[in-house]
Amino acid sequence: MQTTTLITLLTLACLVLVVYHHVGYPWLLARWPKRTPPAHGVLTRRGYVARLGDRQLPAVTVIVPAHDEETLIAEKVRNLAALDYPPSRLKVVIACDGCHDATAARARAAHAEPECRHLDLEVLEFAVNRGKVAVLNETIASARGELIALSDVSALVSIDALLRAASAFADPQMGVVAGGYRLLAPGSVGESAYWDYQLRIKRGEAALGAPLGTHGAFYLFRRRLFTPLAPDTINDDFLLPMSIVADGYRAIYDTEIMALELERADPALDRCRRRRIAAGNLQQAWRLRRLLHPRHRGIAFAFASGKALRAVMPFLLLATLAGSLWLAPQSLPFALLAAAQLLVYAVALWRQLNPRARVPGVVNTLHYLVGGHVAGLVGGVRYLVGLDRGHWRRATLTEETSR
Repeated sequence: MQTTTLITLLTLACLVLVVYHHVGYPWLLARWPKRTPPAHGVLTRRGYVARLGDRQLPAVTVIVPAHDEETLIAEKVRNLAALDYPPSRLKVVIACDGCHDATAARARAAHAEPECRHLDLEVLEFAVNRGKVAVLNETIASARGELIALSDVSALVSIDALLRAASAFADPQMGVVAGGYRLLAPGSVGESAYWDYQLRIKRGEAALGAPLGTHGAFYLFRRRLFTPLAPDTINDDFLLPMSIVADGYRAIYDTEIMALELERADPALDRCRRRRIAAGNLQQAWRLRRLLHPRHRGIAFAFASGKALRAVMPFLLLATLAGSLWLAPQSLPFALLAAAQLLVYAVALWRQLNPRARVPGVVNTLHYLVGGHVAGLVGGVRYLVGLDRGHWRRATLTEETSR
């Protein structure tokens, strides 16, 4: 009897946490009063015309880590050259991390184009692929200017992004400005729905005090607040900005700043990405556990309800299913709960085995959600047994499907 009671309580506790994370927490965020970040009087519109206010704008260094990005690097350079920001206050660093292709050459060729020549651009070539974290630590340490912007090669940034960010950084307590993220061509209906969901979640979390993490495609922070990342860091776009927030500085999520993702992820690569994010979720939940302190108020609530729970969610789901199956022979409610879970997983598996079948949108959403948790379970286990060490390089379909 004691064993049954204990399993019942544990199963119910896991079920409550699962439902709260997926339904209760988003419901609370959707109803939390939204706040509009105040304007600080810094120039936000310029129209590419030099103005006296240009001298008041902070100097920005945009760092773009790259590994074998020859197909996209030219468009990235052109995009950065089109940003509406005084050339004298902007520097761009393309950090080629052990590239084996023509990334550096094509970046320099694009810079030589008439519309890009005004850009203060430096192409760094590191002979050995050391990983993204090593590249960031070195390039940020040697950067000049008050602000650092990090951006992916595959993401095009809205032309007024730096002006909008400069307005927010007029507040001396502002440490991080995060931008929005959109996919040009989602790999699936489920992926599109997922990123729409993430946009709503980040808006809600920002209303509680700060967005939890940033989209690595584009975000900015004060250079003096940077602390070198540990070499094994996995999700640098979470640990870096949230370490600044944990130190007491503000962060905002400006949805008018937008990064547009050009690459369309293959499903296999998407699963690999989600496995890696899951491993990073466990890592950051532990390394940033100080964010759970009550002094962080809304941020602590969001961190516990969002990132911390997400890190352990695959294990909670597994425990809920195992407990339900154990209790099913002696309890009709748990038998129904077990049947419902098995049905959801069966539908997701069927969709996985029949990718070309025409199905209702809810089936695609379930498939993507379950697939994410499966990837999360694999990623979490890989991290716990020490298989993910944070080394970064560009993935290819051949590499990822062979793992």
